[in-house]
Amino acid sequence: MKAPLLTAAALTTLTLGASQAAAQDCVAPSGDPFELDAAAVAEVYACMEAGMLEGYTSGDDPVAPVYRDWTVTATRPAVAGPHGERLLLTFANETAAEQYLKFETEGVAMPAGSVLAKESIKLGEDGKARVGPLFIMTKVASGEAEDTDNWVYSGVLPNGKPLSFKQSFCHDCHAGFAGQDALAYPVEEVRVGATN
Repeated sequence: MKAPLLTAAALTTLTLGASQAAAQDCVAPSGDPFELDAAAVAEVYACMEAGMLEGYTSGDDPVAPVYRDWTVTATRPAVAGPHGERLLLTFANETAAEQYLKFETEGVAMPAGSVLAKESIKLGEDGKARVGPLFIMTKVASGEAEDTDNWVYSGVLPNGKPLSFKQSFCHDCHAGFAGQDALAYPVEEVRVGATN
């Protein structure tokens, strides 16, 4: 059975109706971010959601103003380990969504034009939650980026400015998921369509 597609609006409904506030007013739950329950994560996300979008779209990145209209790939943000132990939530554009949501681990070949955008939230030891970068992966045509398996990595800082890094910085980690076409999926328990 095909997994249902969630939009950002549908995900917002899952955030328990917590009020939105400026990112600097959001409290980080205490404890290990890997152990946070769904309600605590939903509360943080609801608090930061508007501020994240406002920050990402304050620059000129073409993905920032449109990614929230894409398919949400998880029921909530979660910590997967990479990306600095941030809470992550991945959105897939129309080209990527069908293949990505299969969450296959072997023989994956994402179509050119696939774009994934990953929001991030850092939970600080000082008790504050902070918006992290919007990480972006774009699958280009064969031969356009051979050193990175035809993925181009980019990102947007919370102030809308481009995230600067070498392509190898991202791809050296993503290459560990070669059978998955360099895709590091959300943790299993939050994947869209997962049975908990």
